[in-house]
Amino acid sequence: QVQVVESGGGSVQAGGSLRLSCAASGVRFNIYVMGWYRQAPGKQRELVASITADGVTSYGDSMKGQFTASGDNAKNTVYLQMNSLKPEDTAVYYCNFRSGHINSWGQGTQVTVSS
Repeated sequence: QVQVVESGGGSVQAGGSLRLSCAASGVRFNIYVMGWYRQAPGKQRELVASITADGVTSYGDSMKGQFTASGDNAKNTVYLQMNSLKPEDTAVYYCNFRSGHINSWGQGTQVTVSS
């Protein structure tokens, strides 16, 4: 069973930066996708960015440029660098691991951006 754990959330002022980490354990696959999603109060969960095991990234609408996903294959860890944060980026950020029939979510980490 694959488990994912996020870290790095917190509070920051508008214009600031944060870096989230997501570590996956129990990974026995060479082919997988890890993604970052976020959910703000009253809104649907949306894709921020995803990255495959071989480093191919993709981004949700309007995410590219402000958010950058990267990964460390050896550690089964992915990162989300978030820059120029705005109050509307306030949300719970979730990490997701997908490979074949496996679809694992982390508990989420809160990011709060104050104006």
